[in-house]
Amino acid sequence: MPVMFATSDEAELALYDALERADLARLMQVWADDEEVICVHPGGLRVVGHAAIQESWQEILAGGGLHIRPSRSVILHSMMCAVHSLIEQITVNGPDATEVAHCYATNVFHKGPTGWRLVMHHASAAPMQAGVLDLHDVPGLLH
Repeated sequence: MPVMFATSDEAELALYDALERADLARLMQVWADDEEVICVHPGGLRVVGHAAIQESWQEILAGGGLHIRPSRSVILHSMMCAVHSLIEQITVNGPDATEVAHCYATNVFHKGPTGWRLVMHHASAAPMQAGVLDLHDVPGLLH
């Protein structure tokens, strides 16, 4: 019986929780069980299809959970689709020190018979000032 995600936010929370726990089975429950799903890891090739995406995450999670804190979400939402643009703060414990990196990530969710499912995740390296220096539309002044 598939897990039902009532909202795209709920699915996204499950995604990052599964990454933190290195829970590949839970992670793949978030993804749509479809060959038309896409994942791009930072600096990596485009991965297409459920089985290929599962294999890519299996390799990444073999070293343990990922400490990713999603923040500064901008969400575009319609009845059947949600696009979440966010900043991922990734903490890596190195041999000498803890390092922090930032990625811009886009998560695209579609609503289907089994609730909201991830159909695309695209992450790319972002500057350390990510979020602070992002450009936003600023309303003009009325004269």
